[in-house]
Amino acid sequence: MLSDPIAALATPAGHSALAVIRLSGDGALAVAERVIEGFRTDLPRMALLATFRGPEGEPIDRGLYTAFPRPHSYTGEDMVELSCHGGLLAPVRVLAALHAAGSRPAAPGEFTRRAVLNGKLDLVQAEAVGDLIDAVAPAQARAALHQLDGGLSRRLGELRESLIDVQALLGYDIDFPGEDDGPLPAGRIAGRLEDVRGRIERLIAGAPAGERLREGASLVLAGRPNAGKSSLFNALLGLDRALVTEIPGTTRDAIEAHTDFLGWPVRLVDTAGLGESGDRLDRLGVEVSRRYLGAADLVLLCVEAGRQPGADELAIASARPTIVARTKSDLHPAPAGEIGVSTVTGEGLGALRLAAADRVFGERITFADLEPGLTRERHRVALGRANAALAEALPHLAPAGDAVLAAHHVREATTALDELLGAVDVEEVLERVFAGFCVGK
Repeated sequence: MLSDPIAALATPAGHSALAVIRLSGDGALAVAERVIEGFRTDLPRMALLATFRGPEGEPIDRGLYTAFPRPHSYTGEDMVELSCHGGLLAPVRVLAALHAAGSRPAAPGEFTRRAVLNGKLDLVQAEAVGDLIDAVAPAQARAALHQLDGGLSRRLGELRESLIDVQALLGYDIDFPGEDDGPLPAGRIAGRLEDVRGRIERLIAGAPAGERLREGASLVLAGRPNAGKSSLFNALLGLDRALVTEIPGTTRDAIEAHTDFLGWPVRLVDTAGLGESGDRLDRLGVEVSRRYLGAADLVLLCVEAGRQPGADELAIASARPTIVARTKSDLHPAPAGEIGVSTVTGEGLGALRLAAADRVFGERITFADLEPGLTRERHRVALGRANAALAEALPHLAPAGDAVLAAHHVREATTALDELLGAVDVEEVLERVFAGFCVGK
């Protein structure tokens, strides 16, 4: 495991009042001593004012530094955070001085990776760090904080402990065959595995909602040309993102933008109007629209309040989860029980946001802060492997079964959970998880 000193800018480069630079690893304190005038380690976790000096002793900047001696740091190593003035020059010069003093540039996500390897975080919590940084909606931030606090990790840890207990019971049966009935009859052990399988399956069942929360639900606006889709798209975004004219067919390609509905993340997609056309560009636009419709979490079907939906619109509503938005309700009243929206008066926009958020996020709106959920495909795949292994183990717990094979499959399930939490050395998994992190994280 690499533990040499690394340094990187932990805040975005560019014009700013302050910049934060991280330094971590074996020898980090000695590196800091060469750059920070009067560097002290006897006052840990206390911000101190000092002058930062370059390789020739020339002053670079004056700022604050905080020393975090191991193991009480983010990475579990000796660590120093330097706060200097922002901008384009000062942070670069301080960072260059740290590199000249014996550190090297950090790789993307290397600080958090070291935190995982040193037991400060597990892999699921480390992913939550990235999710919190990337969050664009309050619900995403809440879910990431809950995961960073260990909500999902505790649930997975409980499953792992249950499987280890079962392995111990099976080990008794293997080591002392025919001695007696063992600590528990095979039927009781099978019941424990069934309980673990049930908890795993409940987590897997909630995976689509968790992944949707992390990535943003796909909401596709569809309808006939000139039905008010682009106007509604702009109104829901709160800015003029799509071109709007009275000429039918203005939108020929899909336009996508991120926003949130009542704090829940969504990806709004404005699509070309559906209908027959001899124009090749229009036909291509309709094909793109249908691809987006096929992958939509929810379709917002735009139908003018003054007319009834046609067969093509009803076909869309029957094929995908759909909310009918009765557009141009300032010109005609919407039918009773349907959502009328007007981009002129703003009528119905709040009701449409509420209905859409409820349809795509459902119970998570109520229980988001209480129930941990899977947020990545990696989580779902690992738990699927564990569940399959337990399914293989159960038949071997029958009276004529083989306890050795049962124990083998239970170990497979435990290994899948270990890899999910990062409790084993899985270099390929670590590479994939941290590849998308920023350098200073």
